[in-house]
Parts: sequence; C-alpha cells; structure tokens
Amino acid sequence: MVVGGGDRIGAAAAGEVVARVRAAGGTVVATGGCFDLLHAGHVATLQAARQLGDCLVVCLNSDASVAGLKGPERPVVPQGDRGRLLAALGCVDAVLIFDESTPHAALSWLRPDIWVKGGDYASGGGAETLPEAEVLARWGGHTVVVPYLDGRSTTDMIAAARAGRGTAGWPGAVPATEPAVVRSTAEGAR
Repeated sequence: MVVGGGDRIGAAAAGEVVARVRAAGGTVVATGGCFDLLHAGHVATLQAARQLGDCLVVCLNSDASVAGLKGPERPVVPQGDRGRLLAALGCVDAVLIFDESTPHAALSWLRPDIWVKGGDYASGGGAETLPEAEVLARWGGHTVVVPYLDGRSTTDMIAAARAGRGTAGWPGAVPATEPAVVRSTAEGAR
C-alpha cells in the first residue's frame, strides 16, 4: 500500500504527525494527487488545505500510480523528488506515497478529519460529490473543495513545452519582477 522514505515522507512520518495532532485534540487534514511538475496551483491548494486544520498530510500517487492514471510518459518527475519538493513546503507536515489508483486505502489508514481537493478536481459538483466523500463518511470525516488557481495544469505545462511556447500568458500569472540591486554597506560609505 504505502512506499516512501525520508524524515517527512512515508507511513512512519505521516503516522507520527497524525498521532501527535490527535493527542492534542487537533484536526487532521489530508489532500492528494500526482503533483507532477509542482506549480502555483498546487501550492495554492496546499496552503488553503493547511489553513483548515492543525496538520496537512499529502497523499502522493507513486510513479506506478501516476503512469496508470496519466499514461506511460508520466510522471515527468519521479516520486522521490515529488515527495521531497512537497515535504519542503512549510504548509506540508508529511507526505504519504501510495501505489493504488485512488487514495482510499491511504485515507482509511490515516482517517483524516478533512479531505481537501482543488476546484479543478471537483468540477462536476461540490465536496459531497468527491469520490473520497463516501470513504471519509465511515469515520465522520468530511470533504472540502478549495478554490483553484485558474489555468494551472501539469498537462498544460507539458503541452506548452512540447509546442515550444511558454506559460507566461497564463491567466493570473505573477509578473516577473526586476532583480534587486544589492549594495554592500562598504560601497555605500564611499
């Protein structure tokens, strides 16, 4: 069911975080996905999810799971790197890598209070229509859909790269800023 490694990645790390938060009477939040080519839409969803509770565990599709869902050319970024990138984010407390096509087994093991997905995932309806809602209902958990940063998609990023065009024109793209000019205090004293 679960593979992983690293101090914030894997079943042991996720289990420790969940046990600590539950012992303190806190709320366990989880989300999940492939997170292949991590982008601003992913980060916005993760940050919004973390604000809903006392910890955030990310259920990350393994390489085999991503290939089964997205095709043989995916993932672009291997699971170890994807897990490490996610674990480095301040809003993520632990990463749990799973092999199945759905996170249902991982969720049954974690038993989060809240399962969060971005609005792109739930485009067919509200939180109650998420496939994971039935799983969470078994222990009284619930699902939440958070706003998603429009126009952000790993699939679109890959298509743009293959077509030789960039993604700078995406809706809501953060404009590049001028590089800061740093002067040493010694230069200023002259």
